[in-house]
Amino acid sequence: MTTLGQRYDAGDRALWLHRRTDGTGPPVVFLPGAGLVGLDFWAALQATTDAVIYDRAGTGWSDPVPLPRSAAGVATELRHLLARARVAGPVILAGHSLGAFYARRYAQLFPTEVAGLLLLDPGHEDILDFLPPEAKALDGRMKRHTEAMPDLTAEQVALARGQYAQLYAAWPADERAALTDYHLDHWRTSIEETRNFDTEIYAELRGGGPLPDVPLIVLTAGARNPFWHQFADPDLVDRAHMGIDAMHRAMAAAVPRGEHRVVPDAAHGFLPMRQASEIADAVASLRASVAR
Repeated sequence: MTTLGQRYDAGDRALWLHRRTDGTGPPVVFLPGAGLVGLDFWAALQATTDAVIYDRAGTGWSDPVPLPRSAAGVATELRHLLARARVAGPVILAGHSLGAFYARRYAQLFPTEVAGLLLLDPGHEDILDFLPPEAKALDGRMKRHTEAMPDLTAEQVALARGQYAQLYAAWPADERAALTDYHLDHWRTSIEETRNFDTEIYAELRGGGPLPDVPLIVLTAGARNPFWHQFADPDLVDRAHMGIDAMHRAMAAAVPRGEHRVVPDAAHGFLPMRQASEIADAVASLRASVAR
């Protein structure tokens, strides 16, 4: 159990939230990607003034709920939580991967309560329009592989513990231990949270209306995804990454105050942990734009 933050009553469930306040707003709220939790953003929290990390229901130290969930359900839940925790808006929403869908849905539903958007290597409902034709079959192979994965062996657990020790080396010892144990016990959560991409999430975003006219920054993880290399040759992986880059540029260009940035050495899954300074710089830029 983490020693940080506290659980708040948010309707029919309790949700965990931790806030670092030091007077510089608007507050930034980090929305984790699939399988990640608020504590994965601890380094970004330390690098950013007036920041909030939290666990949506079904993850981390919040109450369990059936997965997957609708984007509207997650966004509405977060709104209740921010009110209970007295996090006054409008806020900057910083969503990573799946969390970026939830951040955009929040902005669609509650546009006056959002001051800015930071999308960290986000997905998009029209992603296949930007990828090579072979990518759809590749996506199917990767999904079947992850669905069929057996439980971790003792050797895999030991190896993962060593990798987590390096990844979370800057975290306080108690939080590093709690976070490592959580991920080893709940590694299938990332699979469960993304089961409804094609059947629900994409349709929600397509039909959800425009984003508000607020500053928006899209950060692209520039490093090649090693998981993709297990299923595709290097040429297809390169073309897929070029498609992702084009998609992110289009997302930034679709709003009046959008900006696209590439973080060359960043890997998709580790962006929140390893690129805290780049995240903090983007938050500072958004705040400056809001102030103007």
